[in-house]
Parts: sequence; C-alpha cells; structure tokens
Amino acid sequence: MTSHSDRGSFFRSAKFTDWPTVKEALIAREIGAAFILAPMAMQLKADGVPIKIVYLGHRDGTAIVVGSDSHIRDFADLRGKTIAIPSRYANQNLLMHKMMRQWNMPADSIELREVPPPEHPSALRSGSIDGYIVGEPFAAQSEVDGYGRVLYHTKDIWPDFISCVLVVHEGLIAEDREIVQELVDGIAKSGKWLDADMAHRMDAAEIAAEHFYFQDPELLKFVLSKPVDRVKYTHLAPLKADFDEIMELAVDIGILDGPIAFEEYVDDSFVRPLESMDWNMDRLPRGGEGP
Repeated sequence: MTSHSDRGSFFRSAKFTDWPTVKEALIAREIGAAFILAPMAMQLKADGVPIKIVYLGHRDGTAIVVGSDSHIRDFADLRGKTIAIPSRYANQNLLMHKMMRQWNMPADSIELREVPPPEHPSALRSGSIDGYIVGEPFAAQSEVDGYGRVLYHTKDIWPDFISCVLVVHEGLIAEDREIVQELVDGIAKSGKWLDADMAHRMDAAEIAAEHFYFQDPELLKFVLSKPVDRVKYTHLAPLKADFDEIMELAVDIGILDGPIAFEEYVDDSFVRPLESMDWNMDRLPRGGEGP
C-alpha cells in the first residue's frame, strides 16, 4: 500500500512472524512486495507464483548461536546436536548442509529443526535446542540477554551471505514500474546511508525499534555495531553467481525439485549504481508503521 507526496511515496509495511503467512499473503496479492527467504522465492517461482527478486534485504546478519555455557567450540561439536533453523527454505538451512560437507559430516549428523525465528532465543534458553541459526535481531537476542554465545557469524563462514530477498509481484511490475523503482531506490539509499556512518546506524536503531520491530532499541544498536560488519546494507544487487550457488545447493539437498534459471526468478533492471544516489534522509521514501 502506498500514498504519495512531493517528497516521494510512503510505503505501508506489515510485520509477519512466520514464513507461511508471508507466502500466502504474497500469493493472494494482499501485499505487492515482501522480504522472503531466497530459496523460498525460487520455489514459489517454480510453483508458478508470479514474482521476481529485484533486490536483497541485506548481506550477512545471521549467526550460529549456542548456549553461553556450552562446550560447543567449533562446528564439529554440533554433531548429534539439535539446531533450530528458520525454515527448510532458508539459506540458513543450506549453510548448515554446506558446513557439514566442509567438515566431512554426513547430512544427518545434526538434527535441523524448523522453528519460527522469534522463538529461537527462548528455545535455546529452555534447553529444547542446543543452538540455532537465524537472522538478526534474534541471533543477538540471547547474546545480549547473557545466555547465548555466537559460534560463527555468517560473514566469517559464507562471506556476503544472503538471507532475505525483496520480491515483487509481477503484476505490480507490469502495472507500475515507477513505484517498484522508487521502492528499490529507497532501500538502496537507506542502505548507503546506514553503512556510511555509525551515528546513522544508531539513529536507525531508534526508529526501527519504535516503528517496525517493537523491540528494545539497545538490542538493535548492538546488532548494528557489535561488530559493525555483523550486517551490511550495501552491495545488494542480486548477482547470478550468488544465486546459482544457492540454487545448486538447494537442488542438491532436495529443497528444490530441479534447476531454475536465474532469469526466471530475478529482474535486476531496477538496480542502479549507488554512487549516483543521494542518501539524504529527507528525500528517502519511508515506510509506515506496521500493524
């Protein structure tokens, strides 16, 4: 949903707490665009849902987290453990399989349990899982609260890791390319602004905590600064090499039924050079409050 002013369009955001609901809302076209899991976007397209990936949400911003008092010190120590993943269609699932191969571990060495992302920290705290891999801010939640410890940041084991992608319904692309361009440009400018200065990140944490995440801003400040490259918001063009690797892994472990060509599910025509963009916040398209 959008409204318009002389400063640009206002995009109304909606917060979802599980992936199936996002998927159904997108299929029903209750929403025109969404940030969803990269392999999920591929599968939806393979299933005939008319969507295209047009941009990334961020890079990295995911961690494997274990208990703060756990004896787990490297990936080999996860053998025989139960690790929560956001979804079988998550890149976090693919990363776990990729790591098991690198450590010469059979695919069933670790029990990977699908758990909604907001429930990962509480599941670790209760002892129902031995660890989890999820995007921020849930990765940092248990760390900030003192009962979790980062085993690996994805930036250190799969550099420039992709978790969520921006998909747009093809109907919206056909009907209003200008609004899609404005959305992509707004995300790109916001990312450039975020990565330009730590003070910008702290300001963003305050805004996001109040209007979008409804969480303690100190948690978001931690995510955006500890370390500063924990999550990155630039270089978000969807690149064929990245997605071919994701697709091949997904096919290999049975998440996708078969190969799907990059051009079938990606439209990179909305990507513009960052250096050509002014990140003045007064001129950025802005999201509205969630439900």
